[in-house]
Amino acid sequence: MPSYGQFCPVAKAMEVLDERWTLLIVREMLLGSTRFNELRRGVPKMSPALLSKRLRALERAGIVERSEDPGGRSSYTLTSSGEELRPIVDALGAWGVRWIPQIGDEDLDPHLLMWDVRRTVPVGDWPRSRTVVAFTFEDVPVKASAWWLCVNGDEVDVCDFDPGYGVAATVATSLRTFTGIWRGDITWDRAIRAGEVEVSAPTEVRRQLPVWIGQSLLSAVPRP
Repeated sequence: MPSYGQFCPVAKAMEVLDERWTLLIVREMLLGSTRFNELRRGVPKMSPALLSKRLRALERAGIVERSEDPGGRSSYTLTSSGEELRPIVDALGAWGVRWIPQIGDEDLDPHLLMWDVRRTVPVGDWPRSRTVVAFTFEDVPVKASAWWLCVNGDEVDVCDFDPGYGVAATVATSLRTFTGIWRGDITWDRAIRAGEVEVSAPTEVRRQLPVWIGQSLLSAVPRP
C-alpha cells in the first residue's frame, strides 16, 4: 500500500484506511455482515474484484480475519484491531450527518437503502406472524423501483421481486423522500402531510408503520 513517508501515527493509520471503499467495508462488518455477498449488498456499487482485493489488504493489515466453514464457504470477521475502529466509524457517521447533509442524485441507491432498513428494522415491534410491506419508488427505473420487506418472527428479508405473500401495507414515495425519512432529515408525518408519501393500509397499520420501519442508526444525531 502507498506510504505517506511520515512516522506520524495518523499517517500510518491512513496508509491502511484511506483507500477507496476500505472504511465502508469495515462499516459493513461492524453492522454484522460476515459473508462476501452480504458485504456486496452493503457496497452495491463496488466491483466483486475490488472487494476481494480490499478484504485481502485488510487481512494483511490484521484488521480482518478470514475463515472457512466445513462446506468451504468463507466468512470474514473483525479482529480486535478492527473492532477498535467502531467509535471512529460511528464518529465519522455522526460528523457526516451534522456537517455534510447534502445528498446528490448519484448518492441515492435503493439497494443500499433497503439493505440498511433490513438489518436494523425493529422486529420486536412487528406482529409475530409473517408481515410484508411493499415499497414503490416513483423516481427509480422500473427494474429497481419495487421492493418488499418481509418480517416473520425474528427473521427479516428484503426482496426486489414479489415474494408472493399478502401485503399488509404499500408505501408509494420517491427514493429521495424515503432516504430523507430514513436518515432522519424529515419525519414521516411531515412527508405524509406534504403528499410526498402515500400509505395504502388499514388505519391501525398506517399508524404503526413508522414504528415498524424505524430509522437509520444515525438518524438521532443532532443537526447544527
